[in-house]
Amino acid sequence: MGWLSLAIWTPIIVGAVLLALGRESQAQLVRWIALLGSLVSLLVTLPLYTGFRLGTAEMQFVEKTPWISRFNVNYYLGVDGISLWFVLLTAFITVIVVIAGWQVIQRKVNQYMAAFLILSGLMIGVFAALDGILFYVFFEATLIPMYLIIGIWGGPRKIYAAFKFFLYTLLGSMLMLVAFIYLYAVSGGSFDVLTWHKLPLSATAQTLLFFAMFAAFAVKVPMWPVHTWLPDAHVEAPTGGSVVLAAIMLKLGAYGFVRFSMPILPDASREWAWLMIALSLIAVIYIGLVALVQQDMKKLVAYSSVAHMGFVTMGFFVFNDLGVTGGLVQMIAHGFVSGAMFLCIGVLYDRVHSREISSYGGVVNSMPRFGAFALLFFMANCGLPGTAGFIGEWMVILAAVRANFWLGLLLATALITGAGYSLWMFKRVYFGAVANDEVRAMRDINAREFLVLALLAVAVLWMGLYPKPFTDVMDTSVTNLLQHVANSKLN
Repeated sequence: MGWLSLAIWTPIIVGAVLLALGRESQAQLVRWIALLGSLVSLLVTLPLYTGFRLGTAEMQFVEKTPWISRFNVNYYLGVDGISLWFVLLTAFITVIVVIAGWQVIQRKVNQYMAAFLILSGLMIGVFAALDGILFYVFFEATLIPMYLIIGIWGGPRKIYAAFKFFLYTLLGSMLMLVAFIYLYAVSGGSFDVLTWHKLPLSATAQTLLFFAMFAAFAVKVPMWPVHTWLPDAHVEAPTGGSVVLAAIMLKLGAYGFVRFSMPILPDASREWAWLMIALSLIAVIYIGLVALVQQDMKKLVAYSSVAHMGFVTMGFFVFNDLGVTGGLVQMIAHGFVSGAMFLCIGVLYDRVHSREISSYGGVVNSMPRFGAFALLFFMANCGLPGTAGFIGEWMVILAAVRANFWLGLLLATALITGAGYSLWMFKRVYFGAVANDEVRAMRDINAREFLVLALLAVAVLWMGLYPKPFTDVMDTSVTNLLQHVANSKLN
């Protein structure tokens, strides 16, 4: 087994072991095994970064073994500069989620921890798969643990939210499978994604395939108008579920655009770029305004995620190096920042059991250490220079200006809305006089909560102050992708 297989199967195997430990009396043992398993899973991803060769767009750490020989399906893995950081991000966030749920989850602890570890392995599989069927299996399999996480440990409307999440994403993915089968047929019986990149497809075929893939990836991002499942899923999911959903699962759709739609269907991607840009603009501007009027903290951050992911798809479809790299950087930054925002909401909910903004006020008076962390994360969500939230958005705005000045101006103006809903929520929840006795009685964060928030704070500041390790890894792969799109046959 290579490093990628270890990264995928270590958390899945540990998760399977946890499912065998079913008694409530073993809950503490389950937590320690889950923590050890998540840490080992993170450690086995580190050689992917330390051994990654810069300056080449070739796939690295490649593993290829026949899987279903009759249909030429292979267990085919590899990473390049586009996918590497998402493998590391997934493993890191899994450690955070295990620690965050240490005391909060008291019911079916083994199943809760197992669901997150198995989900982690499946999501890494999505980012590493270079075979169409293998990608599809991992992509769809991620639905099952998240469906259970929402449906078992969620809020009062958890069944509704879980069904809505499952059906939206499953139906979109069916069309993607049809597209993959068509590509298999025209490629002479190959599910090799890199082979698909070289197929001479007609303009009509590319357009039909583009929208088939769009159905799967746009729902997963999610783009407007297929975003309505996300606020419900976030509101009802437990804190750990919201963190993984925002930090990693939304990235699967955006990754699909840059790994499948753009390189396999370059002409259709250019032809329909105007539509992608229009939908991205609506997400950034309109959904930002929707976030402004939310009274539920989770709903506000959920709509905020849709707006931030609008920057990502915008960056991809302006077709320049700043935009694509900025979109990828924004995906990773959003993973850190949105995960931290949902953890902050979880800290408050654990104490007061309310997500309503009106239930709080003056929290910083009772929880000064927590207030300092929250301020950093809210500022990062606004795109404050020096934080992770600034780098990607700034690069995308510059890329948009390069493509069209007015497009860049609209994007830059939308940042004001982002600052508006972030700062207004922070003011109402954290500043001012202590609102009620429940807030007055709140205890500041404990050592476990401090550790989780400190790890994310370091990540947010590190990426904001020194993004070079991220962009260096991506540059060559992004340049190669854009050259491939520009030099396609029908161009």
